[in-house]
Amino acid sequence: MALIGDKEYFKGIGEIKFEGKDSDNPLAYKWYNPEQVVAGKKMSEHFKFAIAYWHTFCGQGADPFGPGTQNFEWDRPSDPVEAAKAKADAAFEFITKMGVDYFCFHDFDLIQEADTFVESEKRLATIVEYIKGKQAESGVKLLWGTANCFSNPRYMNGASTNPDFNVLARAGGQIKLALDATMELNGENYVFWGGREGYMSLLNTDIKRELDHMGKFLGMARDYARSQGFKGNFFIEPKPMEPMKHQYDFDSATVVGFLNEYGLQDDFKLNLEFNHATLANHTMQHEMEVAAAHGMLGSLDANRGDYQNGWDTDQFPNNITEVTEAMLTFLKAGGLQGGGINFDAKIRRNSTDLDDVFHAHIGGMDTFARALVTADKIITSSPYEEMRAKRYSSFDSGKGKDFEDGKLSFKDLYDIAHENGELELQSGKQELFENIISQYI
Repeated sequence: MALIGDKEYFKGIGEIKFEGKDSDNPLAYKWYNPEQVVAGKKMSEHFKFAIAYWHTFCGQGADPFGPGTQNFEWDRPSDPVEAAKAKADAAFEFITKMGVDYFCFHDFDLIQEADTFVESEKRLATIVEYIKGKQAESGVKLLWGTANCFSNPRYMNGASTNPDFNVLARAGGQIKLALDATMELNGENYVFWGGREGYMSLLNTDIKRELDHMGKFLGMARDYARSQGFKGNFFIEPKPMEPMKHQYDFDSATVVGFLNEYGLQDDFKLNLEFNHATLANHTMQHEMEVAAAHGMLGSLDANRGDYQNGWDTDQFPNNITEVTEAMLTFLKAGGLQGGGINFDAKIRRNSTDLDDVFHAHIGGMDTFARALVTADKIITSSPYEEMRAKRYSSFDSGKGKDFEDGKLSFKDLYDIAHENGELELQSGKQELFENIISQYI
């Protein structure tokens, strides 16, 4: 049975069940069957779906041109602690009715930040204790926690990269509390999103010094958490810009280079987001391939952007081709390293009913489930893998293998080129690869 507190917020909606693709029930899964085994694992084990506290329970539909349109009941208490408890009650009711195992949060998603650091610490401790009770009742787990070091005006010039040491120290204090909360709630990972770790203008920015500060800061955070017994992964979430003109965690390749430069590569992995990949002029599959190639494919934020808008719209995922291509990389990489699939997505401003929150998550989970099944069939039943291998077959034997094994000199390459003369073109068969994706969808 779904967990319901003293007050039921989502009245008339029961547990969401799998009914299959022929079901007409809008409050049922058509593709997501948590018990279905795909590529040797249950869907629930592959995905580790998580509900995002900030969009699902804190977002109210505001945009740059107007205030929120969603007036949910858990937002109405005026006392910060009572409001936080009401939000937690609603959150755990929703999560359990969805049949999802995980949630994730920013520190001040859980409870409103106070006017002082000391009071904020007290508030956070109060709500963490309350949520521990909700976890005990429901069995819902924490996929990861993080700190919001970007919304408060004090972070207008960054947190760990701020030119004012006192702001950097305040960020350190806040992240220490967020790490403590994550560990108290048995969080499996911790995320850093450098929302304002970057610059607005190079005229007043010392990039090298700011990067050095960020590298040192992340190392200190890691060392603190490890000293307290935290065994999980640390994730960095790439994003190229917005709110800053340029952010230091621009894309997967940038973050991989940064982690290696500052000796963080053994503890940190990447939390990748579909919409952020779009903003970096990449596909999500590209971002995942880069991370996987370096053993850093940690976790995913599930959403999509509007392909006609150049900003972070955080819509729920429904592009089956895009997600199928991502799931090809997901399966080939052996899944995620520690993380899961977090719905960093929000219902639209003109979606104002409580059941809209259910429809959005059901659709997103079904999209991922269908994409996983499709990707597995492509890998196991189509010529896809054979065609990819054939493209590189010249490296499997002879001089090509000698090259990969490091047995050739540069002079050897010259001699081979001289002997071969002009070469015939070898087609990449791109259209055929694309047709295979469409066929199996």
